[in-house]
Amino acid sequence: MSTPKPSTISVGRRYRANRLDGHYDAIIIGSGIGGLTAAACLSKLGKKVLVLEQHYTAGGFTHSYDRNGYEWDVGVHYIGDMGAKHTMARRLFDYVTDSQLQWEAMDPVYDRLFIGDRQVDLVAGPKAFADELKKQFPDEEQAIDTYMSYLGQVAKAMPGVTLAKVLPKVMAAPFRHLARRKAPDFLNQTTQQVLESLTDNQELIAALTGQWGDNGMVPTESSFIIHALIARHYLHGGYYPIGGASEMAKTIIPVIQQSGGEVFTYADVKEILIEHGKAVGVRMADGQDIFAPAIISNAGVFNTFGALLPDNAPHKDFYQMKLGQVQRSMASVCLYIGIQDSAENLQLPKTNFWIYPGSDHASQVNAFLEDPENHEIPLTYISFPSAKDPSFAERYPGRATIEIVAPGPFEWYQEWADKPWGKRGDDYEAKKEAYSQRLLEKLYEKMPHLRGKVDYYELSTPLSTDYFCRYSTGEIYGLDHTPERFEQDWLKPKTRIPGLYLTGQDIMTCGVVGAMIGGLLTTIAVGGAKSLPLAKKMFVG
Repeated sequence: MSTPKPSTISVGRRYRANRLDGHYDAIIIGSGIGGLTAAACLSKLGKKVLVLEQHYTAGGFTHSYDRNGYEWDVGVHYIGDMGAKHTMARRLFDYVTDSQLQWEAMDPVYDRLFIGDRQVDLVAGPKAFADELKKQFPDEEQAIDTYMSYLGQVAKAMPGVTLAKVLPKVMAAPFRHLARRKAPDFLNQTTQQVLESLTDNQELIAALTGQWGDNGMVPTESSFIIHALIARHYLHGGYYPIGGASEMAKTIIPVIQQSGGEVFTYADVKEILIEHGKAVGVRMADGQDIFAPAIISNAGVFNTFGALLPDNAPHKDFYQMKLGQVQRSMASVCLYIGIQDSAENLQLPKTNFWIYPGSDHASQVNAFLEDPENHEIPLTYISFPSAKDPSFAERYPGRATIEIVAPGPFEWYQEWADKPWGKRGDDYEAKKEAYSQRLLEKLYEKMPHLRGKVDYYELSTPLSTDYFCRYSTGEIYGLDHTPERFEQDWLKPKTRIPGLYLTGQDIMTCGVVGAMIGGLLTTIAVGGAKSLPLAKKMFVG
């Protein structure tokens, strides 16, 4: 395949030092959805916020790109809890976009699991979800009912767990009833431990954990917190942003601008400025220094407490030590596919496919990583974005797109890491091509009528994730969501360094809504008492 040309989709204003506009109340490093959410919420509090994004377009993993007459979303495949305006996720999206972002429901079967020879459909609606599972596993009714109860118990415990990250006791009075909700004993056990306490049916456990790719950890390693949050998030079905994922940044940026703020692209921050033990600004790649009383990093904890924080920063040794207590999440590849026909003609579904060779997720992953050539791909996720977005046919008539995500360790591609993007050589392209063909075969197994119809495809590797999003080993979910991760009390918005804050998925959980809640928490931490009405609006309703 020839070297692809860069995309043309761009959201945000290109950085130039002479375009800076006076005093800013806060500077946010990185325009992922957590950073954009914090910026929009702070703007609503009257703060003038500057967002600095090193990529050519804003949005982080919510950005889109187009190439060869097709458009793909790099990280948004579906969002839950968007069908009713009273959910916290929908309230938050409506708040930061002034209700300008619109949603389209997926099919009632939002996720279809292929586990060996068994097919299990995940159906929208808690009762329909449970009833379908009971049809598949008729001897497991009690386990399924208890599982549904467990999801509810986690949901009730989380507001107190979340607010504990930001609210000092003196401010917590309006939320005391949330904090009093006792967390269940199973909350932070591994997912596998919790489910094996309910049933010894490993096929049912494999089905219940069939979305493990949404957090990047097999159930033997993940905390039940992240499993329960994701499973419950989609219980009422999946939704897709009309116009594609780039509509998120497009609808949030005007809210940031309402208080004089701006989102700059091609804005490469090289260092956080420390004076008298406080974070006071940032230094850009062009040498420009920009100052603000609040510096908020949406760049992830490894970048923040690594290259961005100078050696003279207070507590740097403390944070370097803490980085040794967390791990980077899994890396993956994504195959972007274009077909010269409409999603309707091709009968592409609004349902995601999850393909597993069998029910033992952990052993399948281990076997594949040890010997990828001789073991089946342990997880193949297939999404049909052009079918999910009703505007796609108008914007790209006679075109359809498919995306396939699968494990792809950084180590596989590490030898080319020092080569420039788009020019990594024939060996790199050959390695990508071999994996692309394996992934295409997975698609053809489920949809044989698509064989011979693919017009264009390209594989994104962890090196692309590093190049575009500054995750150095391609860790799309930030930090691993292990039980140990959720015991780290330093993963919160306010750091030990005065003036420096964190935001995004590392302080709460992965996923679009998880990162947005991170942005909300940072707003509360920065805004103090002025942010209490916002906290009450979002957490209490």
